[in-house]
Order: sequence, then structure tokens, then C-alpha cells
Amino acid sequence: MNQLVYIKCSPLDNLTCSKELSRALNKGKWVQLFVHDENKITLQDSQLPIGPGVIISSGGSANGPHQCLLPSMHLDQSALATEIWLKDQGISSRNCIIFNPLPINHISGLMPWWRSKRWGSQHIWISPQTMKDPSQLELSTKDLLGKNKQKLLISIVPTQLQRLSENPKGILWLKNFDVIWVGGARLSNDLEFFARKQNLRLAPCYGATETAAMVTILNPKDFLAGKSGCGNPLKDVKIDLNNNGTLKIKTSRLAISKIKNNALESLIDDKGWWSSGDIGKLDLNNSKLELKIIGRADNAINSGGTTIFPDKIEMKLMKIFTNENIPIDKILILPRKDEEWGERVVAILRFKSNKYSFAELQKKIKFLIDDWPPEDKPISWHECPELEENSTGKWERKKWIKWLDSQI
Repeated sequence: MNQLVYIKCSPLDNLTCSKELSRALNKGKWVQLFVHDENKITLQDSQLPIGPGVIISSGGSANGPHQCLLPSMHLDQSALATEIWLKDQGISSRNCIIFNPLPINHISGLMPWWRSKRWGSQHIWISPQTMKDPSQLELSTKDLLGKNKQKLLISIVPTQLQRLSENPKGILWLKNFDVIWVGGARLSNDLEFFARKQNLRLAPCYGATETAAMVTILNPKDFLAGKSGCGNPLKDVKIDLNNNGTLKIKTSRLAISKIKNNALESLIDDKGWWSSGDIGKLDLNNSKLELKIIGRADNAINSGGTTIFPDKIEMKLMKIFTNENIPIDKILILPRKDEEWGERVVAILRFKSNKYSFAELQKKIKFLIDDWPPEDKPISWHECPELEENSTGKWERKKWIKWLDSQI
């Protein structure tokens, strides 16, 4: 009989969590990684597949978050697929040090640690506080950088890349890495341009909890040569698009079930495909598919019969603000119900400093986008100093919609 083990995780103590996880998995247990007590699931032992495996929350899935069951064998397969990709880049997985600044209760933090165990490579946890302080980051890792022949790998989210890119010490630190996997959200054009200018070896990728992490990767050589997008499928993955443009994925390492109302549900259709909530674009180049992500289907806004993707507006605004030296830090576009239009877009902003008049800035911003289509123009602007993505670089939109409701 299986027995479900609960491990409460903290980004401040990933090391302890990983040790607890190893002990439970070695005993053949299923383990739920969670953050708060109220997130505990209540599956009976008889409902669990033969272990071991991990139950982990997927925050970016279509139709809201849910818990996914990932057998250890599927996580092993994901590690093997990434190992094969590294070999294609001329990198031996055993000759690596993996730096991991992401929380273990998310697939993006779990898998770097898992890869290190399967590859026999060194793994280093980095705390969220250290990642926000390039001086401390440099000090705490200097003995591991540039003093050996091992290859350095790291997985980060765009928020972390942006923050480090704003500090000369952060840029120098990133230049040590042979591969910088970046996922969780799209890279802005400005951040891509900056990374290429600084010769940062980024490898933008696409993956999900349901797919046991990365399923497509753009190699650093192609990124530095000017390619955008999320690259090509890994060896064990097939990708395609549904009729509505959403990405669908077939791989033998998909989560075997998701949990709904304390029952297990399959994620796949009758042909074995899992559909994500992301709108994709596929190009065929040298007989290889290349993936680009356009936006989220479930975040799309229908304004006056036109489909609006919030992240596209956010990127356009960020470019304008940067060009005009407006001290912007974060932008989030959300929908508001409108009797005539169906929905209109609203902007929440966080600035880098408070040495300005928000009212004056609003006037300037409205002038700069005066020629935009009306459906793209935010009907209201709101300042929020606390505006921030979660620890994996994803927007918890329901949280900020609730905040917006409190302001209106």
C-alpha cells in the first residue's frame, strides 16, 4: 500500500525540503509538495498509482491551477531528454554544476535538482534573497565560478533575468554560465536585445508541470545569432496546434493524472495529446519545428469583437516607457467588464522610484499611445508599488484582479 507523504516547502529552505523528498521517494512513496496547509490533497492510498512519484501544483494551466501526478519515471525521462539536448550542444551532463534559484514546490525548481541526481552532477541552491542582491550573489558563488573546467548551468525566469541585467555585477555573474535556460514567461524584445549585446548564453524554453518541465529549447548559439522563440522539440516530444491555435503536446512523460474534487482525471485526449492554455505559432525550418508563444488563450480579452493578448500590450508599453525614460518596473494588463465593448483593458503599473507625479505621467502615457487602436488603450491606469509576479515569474492574475476591484 502507498502512503501519501506531505512536505511543506519554503523557498528559504529548499535544501531541507529536497532531503525530505529524497527520503520519501527512496521508500517508494508518493509525495505532495505544497506551500500552505490548506493546499493539502485528500487522496486515499487506493487512489494512488504504484509509486514513487511527486504531486505538484501547476499554476499556469488552462482552466486554472490543479495538482499533477508525476511518477518518478517521468521525471527521469525529462532529465534524460535534457541530457541528450546538452550532449547535442557538446556538453557532458556529468561535467556540470547546476545553479538553482527556483522553489522546489514548482516544476522549474524541482527539475534542476532532479537532473543533478540523475546525472551525478553538482547542484547548488540559491535563495531568493541572494538572487536579488548581485553583490551577495557574486560573493556566495565565487569559489565555483571560473576556477574549474566544469560547465555552469542555470534555470531562471524573466523577472530574475531582468533584475540581474540592471546591475553590472549581475551581468558579469550571468556571463559565467554556459547555458541559461529561461522559461515561465515570454522575453521582451528589449531584454532579448540586451542579452545578445552582453553575449549572455540564453536558451529560451517552453515547458509545463504537465510535461515534467522543458519540451522545447532554443540553443544559445541560435539565440545569440538573432533567433527568437522557444526553439525545437526535445527528442521525446511531439508538438502541434489545435484549431483554436493553442499548443498541444504528446510525450510519454506527461503527468498521468490531475486531481479534481479529490478524484483523478486524465489530462490527455483519446489520441494522447495534452492541450496547454498557450497560443502558439509553429514554423518549419530545416525540417525542424520551431515554437513561438503568442499569448495565453485563457488570458485573452475580447474587446469590441477583437481578441487582445495582454502580454503583447505590456511589451509594447514597456518599449515606449523605456524609450521615453519613464521609470517603469512592472506592467500588468487586466480586463474590466464593459457593457458596450464586452471587456476593456486596464493597466496596473509599478515604478522604480516615486520622484514623479503619477497624474503627469498618465497624461504623458496617454499622449504617447494616442494613435493606438481604441481596444488596445487602457481605459484606466493604477499605480501599485507591491505589483510583482510570483516566485516562478508568473502573474497570479486573479490576485491582481481582486486588488483592482478594491481600487475601483
